[in-house]
Amino acid sequence: MEVEMKIRGLLMDPVTNMPIVVLKDVNGSAILPIWVGIYEANAIALEIEKVATPRPMTHDLIRNLLFGLEAGVKKVVVSDLREDTFYAVIWLERNGELISVDSRPSDALAIALRLDCPIYVAEAVLKSSKTIAAVAEAGSNEELRRVLENLNDEDFGRYKM
Repeated sequence: MEVEMKIRGLLMDPVTNMPIVVLKDVNGSAILPIWVGIYEANAIALEIEKVATPRPMTHDLIRNLLFGLEAGVKKVVVSDLREDTFYAVIWLERNGELISVDSRPSDALAIALRLDCPIYVAEAVLKSSKTIAAVAEAGSNEELRRVLENLNDEDFGRYKM
């Protein structure tokens, strides 16, 4: 089973100074933070903030290729969590055929934003995510836990990458 999620924002982990993409369940209160690289976070931030670049960035190029091939993205799914690494699948549709493409979650999310397609997380990933457990713990991640627990709609968009 898959849970539909939305990107609720980007923020910096106060402990590691790494960017975090925060996914939130559209019909509930589940939150999934996914730590990503600086370049991937920048690609996501550019699309969230609707910043146009003078030349196509990588994810824009992928969008343009899909349009040229008359293919669409049906959905992206954060499908697995193994050894503290998230995995994703981009589900393409072309001529009525579904094609699954292995992807890093950060790339899948950047493409989903550009093509306005739904984002899902496998329920098993939500249940087994150590990052959710880490966010819920007190201690060295106290600041991160506080930030994630207090997210509201007014907070999103103020985090610049």
